[in-house]
Formats: sequence, structure tokens, C-alpha cells
Amino acid sequence: MPFTRSYDFDILKNEAERLVLSELERQLDERGAEGICLCEDCVLDMAAFALNAVKPMYRVSLLGTMYAAHAMDQESYAESVRAAVEAGIDKVSSNPSHD
Repeated sequence: MPFTRSYDFDILKNEAERLVLSELERQLDERGAEGICLCEDCVLDMAAFALNAVKPMYRVSLLGTMYAAHAMDQESYAESVRAAVEAGIDKVSSNPSHD
């Protein structure tokens, strides 16, 4: 049996993804009048860019969720997410992957 069928990998979650997507939505709403492309390709590229720039926060249990929540409350982590999302929006807006 394949390795991935032997274990429940669906419970493995990256809390940073939730934070980045929330921040991306907030910043795109805030910058809406700037003419930023909101097609699926561009938005996913923005999210990927930001996620590659922040420290991942994987968890598999309730205790892991509580640890990740505490770590995300730290101002330096929140600032790194804000900065990564802003950089992702700027990068993709100036270099979209489409015509």
C-alpha cells in the first residue's frame, strides 16, 4: 500500500496558509482601486509568493493549533506575513503571468 494511504495527511495543516490568505484578502480589498489583477492565476501567484517567504507553521493536533496560535500572535511573525503579502502583490502586479 502506498505511503500516503497508510496515514491521514489531511490533518496536517499549515496555519501560515490561513494567515497569508486572510492578509491577502485584507490587502487586496484595501488596495482595490489600484487596478490589481484579481484573476485566479494572479491571486494564487501572490499567495504562493507570500507563503514561500514566511516561516511555515504546520500542526496536526489541538496542542499544535494552540502553539501555532500563540506563535502567530507574536508581532514579528504578523509583520513578516504583512510584508510577504505586500511584496507578493507588488511582484505579481508588476509581472503578471498572463498577457
